[in-house]
Amino acid sequence: MPTYFYTAVSQAGESKTGYQEAKDEKELASLLRQQGFVLTSAKTKESKGFSFRFDLSADVFGIPLEEKLMFVRNLRVMVGAGVALPKSLDILSQQVRSKTFKKAVLDMKEKIVQGKALSQTLDEHPEIFSELFANMVRVGEESGTLENVLSQLALQLEKEHELRTQITGALLYPAIIVVAMIGIGILMLVTVVPKLAQTFKELGVELPFTTRLVINTGTFLSQKWYFAFPALLALLFLAFRSLGTKKGKRIMDAFMLKAPLLSDLVRKTNSATTLRTLSSLIATGVPIVRGLEITSRVVGNVFFGEALEQAAKEVAKGAKVSDSLAKHEKLYPILVTQMVSVGEETGESSEILAKLAEFYEEEVTQVTKNLASVIEPLLMLVIGGVVGFFAVSMISPMYSLLNSIK
Repeated sequence: MPTYFYTAVSQAGESKTGYQEAKDEKELASLLRQQGFVLTSAKTKESKGFSFRFDLSADVFGIPLEEKLMFVRNLRVMVGAGVALPKSLDILSQQVRSKTFKKAVLDMKEKIVQGKALSQTLDEHPEIFSELFANMVRVGEESGTLENVLSQLALQLEKEHELRTQITGALLYPAIIVVAMIGIGILMLVTVVPKLAQTFKELGVELPFTTRLVINTGTFLSQKWYFAFPALLALLFLAFRSLGTKKGKRIMDAFMLKAPLLSDLVRKTNSATTLRTLSSLIATGVPIVRGLEITSRVVGNVFFGEALEQAAKEVAKGAKVSDSLAKHEKLYPILVTQMVSVGEETGESSEILAKLAEFYEEEVTQVTKNLASVIEPLLMLVIGGVVGFFAVSMISPMYSLLNSIK
């Protein structure tokens, strides 16, 4: 079922934007009409085009999580101190570094001055503020506990940032080594190999297959670089673009769940995200069915998202969350379903989920440390194998030449 990004308006003139799953635009219009809104425009997520986000460049690739975290923390302090929301947002707009974020905050300020609620202004900027963000703030406004909700949201973002930092830190060193190895390899192929190839040609040495393969690759890169490098960039672009599609992401997520070194990390990371998000939503008063729907769009792995969507449908029909998640034992560890069951029986789901989330966040920390210690020797073996292949390929013709002289 596709997810639509829509714009709608009420009879009172109130505009609304957001994401909604529907079979087609007709069903989407019907769902919005039940809420008192008339659909004005709609497009599927896929039609919005490819976007690749990376937290190093705010205006090009998205808003860094650190900026959102500081925004929430400072807004919580100002709300607690009794500062009016328009004034708070005006101050915060001067603190953010991203031009895109600053423009959004100032737009929110203007909309609030016009009479809109903070949650409504968040809905109008889904590219910056997630559905989780907007729904938690909406509950805080309705219950009069906005400061407490912002504290919970800040904690949620802090934990999310910690998880990302741990995973990025574990993978950064291997990534640098791989990039350096590829760079040095290309440099050797372009500068050294052609000279050796000329020497072998002058000596009339018969070359083995591996040597011919290395020489032909080096010759191609040195002589046809204007074709090779654009082709490489195009290949990388197509690879990232395919990962941005629903099918491509599904294939990658399936691979991550089966990869020997990464599967455990993926399961524990998505379990921690599920538990932390559900805990935050339940603590702020979001109904469990709605909480499961929101969480299904927060987890990174598509299979975890589908499991939560199915759980939301089953819980809406009267099933228990623990029973629904127990059907996905290959995704969620049995400890998760058992503790969720305890939370349902005791009525303390938020507290139990929060404690269990901390447990899995610590597990992620340990897994990332172990991952780094395992990847390093593997990288050394790979580098040694590549260097050995190159050395043997270049030296074996020389040995052949020496043997022929004897």
